[in-house]
Order: sequence, then C-alpha cells, then structure tokens
Amino acid sequence: MKAVEVLGTIDEKGQLFLDRAIAEFPPSRVRVIVLFSEVAEEVEIDPDDTPIAEVKASLRRALQEAKAGKTRPISEMWEGIDVE
Repeated sequence: MKAVEVLGTIDEKGQLFLDRAIAEFPPSRVRVIVLFSEVAEEVEIDPDDTPIAEVKASLRRALQEAKAGKTRPISEMWEGIDVE
C-alpha cells in the first residue's frame, strides 16, 4: 500500500471532502484513516499557502517570459510601491 497525505473537511453529515484531488492514481477503492486535531478549535488553512500546482504554473509562465525577453529591470520593480 502507498500513503498519500491530503487535508480535507468533514461536513455535518459526516461526509469527507478533500482539499485537492488525488490524480496520481487510477480509480480504485482506498482505505482512509482520519486524524483529528487534539485541539477543539477548527484547523484554519493558511491563506498564504499557495497550492503547489499554482506555484509551478506561475514559475513556468515566468520562465517562458524570461526566455522571450519579457523582463523588467530590477530598478523598476519598486516604482509605485510606498516603502516606509
């Protein structure tokens, strides 16, 4: 057996919903082990935790733009930003 870790939510009906799809495997039956936080509070998902797929897509776009010469000098990057 192979293990995959993914977060999810259990709704009021006891249904489990995963935060992301598990696309690496073909459709099949699985064994699920649910781990609950010992803290009574609901676990919050970090809003700054960008999904890996989104980060990879952004990096690919940036690399394509760099290869195509669509870059800006670093000296221009701070223009319009009010830094204290």
